Amino acid sequence: MSNRFAGLDWASRTHAACVIDEHGSVHLQFEINHDAAGLAELCRRLRGAGVTAVAIERPSGLIVDALLEAGFSVVPIHPNVVKATRPRYRSHGGKSDASDAYLLADLLRTDGHRFKPLAPQSDDIRALRALVRGRDDLVATRVQLANQLRSLLQSFWPGAAEVFADVDSPIGLAFILRYPTPESAARLGPKRMAAFCAQHAYSGRRSAQELLDRLHQAPAVAVGELEMEAKGELALSLARTLDRLVDQIRLLTSRIEHHVSSIDDGRILMSFPRAGRICAAQILAELGSVRERFDSDEHLAAEAGVAPVTYASGKSKAVTFRWACNHRLRAALTCMADNSRHANAWAASVYAKARARGCDHPHAVRVLSRAWLRVIWRAWTDRKPYDPALHSGAQLVLKAARG
Repeated sequence: MSNRFAGLDWASRTHAACVIDEHGSVHLQFEINHDAAGLAELCRRLRGAGVTAVAIERPSGLIVDALLEAGFSVVPIHPNVVKATRPRYRSHGGKSDASDAYLLADLLRTDGHRFKPLAPQSDDIRALRALVRGRDDLVATRVQLANQLRSLLQSFWPGAAEVFADVDSPIGLAFILRYPTPESAARLGPKRMAAFCAQHAYSGRRSAQELLDRLHQAPAVAVGELEMEAKGELALSLARTLDRLVDQIRLLTSRIEHHVSSIDDGRILMSFPRAGRICAAQILAELGSVRERFDSDEHLAAEAGVAPVTYASGKSKAVTFRWACNHRLRAALTCMADNSRHANAWAASVYAKARARGCDHPHAVRVLSRAWLRVIWRAWTDRKPYDPALHSGAQLVLKAARG
């Protein structure tokens, strides 16, 4: 049987598959549903067609896991590559699931040597990735709901949004649940506020009188009785939802912290200055445990989006921001780098030099992230925790500081 190449254009409900031979002729085209029976049929038909490798636009997900577990080599091809390749096949610019499935299969046939197949991650990494990404999504939902609650309070009771620093903090939510409208807080005085703060273990530095002043000094809004009652009910609903959400995020955070500290690679990442457990978990969830996935620290830097893109032609040259990357990994790395400059002299020096060259804060943090990534790469590939004594850049800064 001649070599067969498969392309899979995934969607939320159905997936289009195409199998071609070594000459680019279509051998098989079909669609399957996104359910257990559909994925089983996909694997059966691909195996029956003699396929060993499948090209797909996404590097993760249920369908990728199913293909890997069935023994297929899964080759992710970035959507930007697919988009740029379409004019090779048609000039009208249109697209369809079937045509994209063929395009992916043909790219695998002609340019397969340029793309690296996925290596299955360990169960620990897959579990950590599910926990971390789920928590990140819940945090994004919390921010969205908190903004909605704050906007609602500003429309009928601005003081409730100002009395505590964060409207979605435990005590901020407790205050709204107890006092959802100005009328409900009409008898709230210093003693009642002090009792409320003590009941909810308020750890802020402001006295009960200062909190009351914040509440009363906020601008008043003229609202009718029925509108006030309706908005108070809505504020209660949002506060209850946020209260439950914050509690679930806390539980997930605790589980992630325990999980990452039990993994060898997790302890390596936690050894870096100010990495913490959550940030280390976010980095490890995207980095994974398969060292062969990245050829070098430059490859990893491009994947993480902390290395710029250079365009050069003739005498012209431009260096621009890298848009196509693993955005979750970039966010985790830049967070760790930004935190590290407050606890590490070398990191502070790299950041300060970048700012002195005219970089704004986000750019300087990416420069520092790229510098840290070289050290992370070495620690990760050597499977050893970070040791400042072996970090030559940190030692030079330390010697300079000592004079």
